[in-house]
Amino acid sequence: MKDVAALAGVSPKTVSNVVTGTVAVREETRAKVEAAMAELDFVPNLSARGLRNGRSGIIAVALPDLGTAYSAELVHRIVAAAHERGLAVQVEETASEPERERELLSRARAHLIDGLILNPIRLEDSVVKYADRLPPVVVIGEVEQNRTDHVRIDSRLAAAEATRHVIAQGARRIAVLGADADPAFATATSRLRLAGVHDALREAGIARDERLEVSLLPWSMAGGADAARTLLAREVEFDAVVAFTDSIAFGAMHALHDAGIRVPDDVIVTGFDDVELSEFTSPSLTTVAFDLGAFAEAALGLLESRMDDRVSPPRGIVLPHRLVTRASTSASPAGYRP
Repeated sequence: MKDVAALAGVSPKTVSNVVTGTVAVREETRAKVEAAMAELDFVPNLSARGLRNGRSGIIAVALPDLGTAYSAELVHRIVAAAHERGLAVQVEETASEPERERELLSRARAHLIDGLILNPIRLEDSVVKYADRLPPVVVIGEVEQNRTDHVRIDSRLAAAEATRHVIAQGARRIAVLGADADPAFATATSRLRLAGVHDALREAGIARDERLEVSLLPWSMAGGADAARTLLAREVEFDAVVAFTDSIAFGAMHALHDAGIRVPDDVIVTGFDDVELSEFTSPSLTTVAFDLGAFAEAALGLLESRMDDRVSPPRGIVLPHRLVTRASTSASPAGYRP
């Protein structure tokens, strides 16, 4: 640090301020220091810094399934936003193994990581419900709880809006892929999105038909294709599909195409998440969208605040969403009849 200071013509304290970001430094001075750091190949010792301030400079992000397009895009946004804050990110896949959440909690308690961003599948299985003492934690997604800070969108309302849209297009026999009404097994996301579909059906005076609701795991393209085949095997009429993720919708459209069912002429389809691929499928997919960059920024903002203040009451942020209408719902559907 002294060598950097000498080369830049500043004090070692100024170099420290540039490295830590704790004190504002004039842009001209910062540029000189950063140029000297680059010339000398200077790398801050984060471990030594952690001994002084009790921080590792590392956070963890745990998602259920890293294989989905949504998870890939969300992790990309979180890592980019974390790096802008000088934080490194450890990424973990929890799947249906709550023990992985507990391992991350242990690392936080041992000060190996500074905080966690968790996306539990179900509160019943999550460390958030059972741990006696929580380190800085932000929960993202649909799990409703009051122990930690929380970032989410209104999934129930969003699913209702997607369902209202297909009803407005003339659909009356609406299949739901990802639905699971069994409280013993349903995920938090499935519960809320299914409730939203039911809200819209009641408003329109359309009776629920459980034969049109297909539960599936994992929520993947292959799972969506299997769910659509299950629906077809039930030999029920339907004219729309509300899929609980874009990946499910992609798989469903593939299976419908294989069965000779046209989207949107026979059946219209909606997804959820607005991943990049949704704009480039054929037909392009109508889907629920929200700003993933804002989602990542909100989660990191809450986490950094919680790392500084562990005693204030938990806070929640609900981000806005919108329905992006595309070609997959552009027609009044003729319907599928077995």
